[in-house]
Amino acid sequence: MNWKSIWPILRRLLLTLPVLWIVVSLVFLLIHLVPGDPIAQMLGEGATASDISALKHAYGFDLPIHVQYIHYLEGLFHGDLGRSVRMSDSVTHLILQRYPYTLALSTLAFIISILIAIPLGVKAAVKRNQWQDSTIGLVTLFGLSFPNFALGPVFILIFAIWFGLLPVSGAGAGAFLGGDFWWHMILPAATLGIALAATLTRIVRTTMLEELNADYIRTARAKGLTENIVVYRHALRNAMVPILTVLGLQFGSLLAGAIVTETIFSWPGIGRLTISAISNRDYALVQGCTLAIGLTYLAANLATDLMYAVFNPRIRA
Repeated sequence: MNWKSIWPILRRLLLTLPVLWIVVSLVFLLIHLVPGDPIAQMLGEGATASDISALKHAYGFDLPIHVQYIHYLEGLFHGDLGRSVRMSDSVTHLILQRYPYTLALSTLAFIISILIAIPLGVKAAVKRNQWQDSTIGLVTLFGLSFPNFALGPVFILIFAIWFGLLPVSGAGAGAFLGGDFWWHMILPAATLGIALAATLTRIVRTTMLEELNADYIRTARAKGLTENIVVYRHALRNAMVPILTVLGLQFGSLLAGAIVTETIFSWPGIGRLTISAISNRDYALVQGCTLAIGLTYLAANLATDLMYAVFNPRIRA
C-alpha cells in the first residue's frame, strides 16, 4: 500500500478532527445552558449556602465558564470526563460500564433491520406494482406508524405476558455476552430493529428501482445472466452506496432510540443512564453520555465513508 492509496483515508480522518472539536464544544455549552442547580438538588432543601458553595468549589462549578471549558478539554485528553454528582463516581467509569450494553443492543438491532430490509426491499423492487410489492408496502407502513415506545409494550404483552417466551427486563444474571444475556436482548433488539427495518425497506426499494431501470442492467440481461446475478451482484451492489449513507445515519439513530427502548425494558445501557442523569441534572454525566452518543454518530459516518470504496471502485479510484 503506497502513500497515494492511503492519503484519502488519512485526509478523511483529519477532516474528522474539527467536527470532533465542534461536537465536544457544543456538548459542553448546551449542557451549561440547561436550567437547574445539580449541587442544590443533590444536597436537598435543607442545605445551607455555605454547603452549596463548598461543593460547587469541589466540583469546579464556581469557576468562569471558559475556565471550566479549558479544564473539560484537558480532562478529555486524559480520558477524564469528570465525576457524577449524584453517583459519586467517575463519569468515564460509568460510561464504560454501560456503553457495551448499548453497543451490543444497537448492533443486534442493526443486523435484524438489515436482514429484514434488504430482502424485502429487493423483492418489492423486483415485483414492482404486483401484490408482493403492495403487501410489503403495507407492512412497512405499519412499521413506520409504530414508534418504539408503542412497539415495546406490545412485544412485552405478546411474548412475555401472554406466551411467557421471553424475559421482560434487565440483561440477565450472567456476565456480559454470557449466560442468558442474549435471551434478554431479543425483545429490545427486535423493538429497535423492526422499527428501523420499515424505513430501510422503503429506501432499498426506491434505490433498487433506479438501478433496475439502468442501461447496464438491460445489457446484463441481454448477455443471458441469471436474474439472481443481475439483481444481487450488479443492481444491489451499485445501489448499496446510497443505502450505506442511510445505514450509517440510522446506526447512530439507534442509540437515540435506545434511550426510550432501554427505559422500557430496563436495559442497563447508556440510554437509561442518560435518562437518569437528566432527571438528576447531573451535568457531568449528561455531558459524558451525550458525548459518547455524538462520537458514535461520528464514528458511524466515518466508517460509512470508508465503506463506499468497497462497493464502488470509482470512489476508491
